[in-house]
Amino acid sequence: MTRTFNPESYGQLLAKYQPKIITTEQENEEAIALAQDLEHRLNRTLEEEAILELLVTLIEKFEETHYLIPEGTALSMLFHLMEAQDIEPKALVGVIGSWETVLKIINGETNISKSQAKALGELFKVDEALFI
Repeated sequence: MTRTFNPESYGQLLAKYQPKIITTEQENEEAIALAQDLEHRLNRTLEEEAILELLVTLIEKFEETHYLIPEGTALSMLFHLMEAQDIEPKALVGVIGSWETVLKIINGETNISKSQAKALGELFKVDEALFI
């Protein structure tokens, strides 16, 4: 059985949910609740799926502008990868230089050079650009 989109039913859902640009936390929470309700319905109609997609788009737009994720620094990325892979600073000796060099980098006294970034990228199996 082929499902077809029913504009009249969609219009009724639009009137019921009244989706609009989200401008406040309260509106965002309400939109999330509506989206979750629709998402957990069994046998959603095409019209409900369209409303759900619209709500998700509105929620994402609000959250992209109101919940900025700060970019990590090369040093914060190094710390994150070291922690995630349970690597101690001593293990970086020989990879990026002497113990003194490692200490200067992890203490933020010097930046990671391009050659060190390349070596770290190989060690952690990530793009070296994360360390520049």
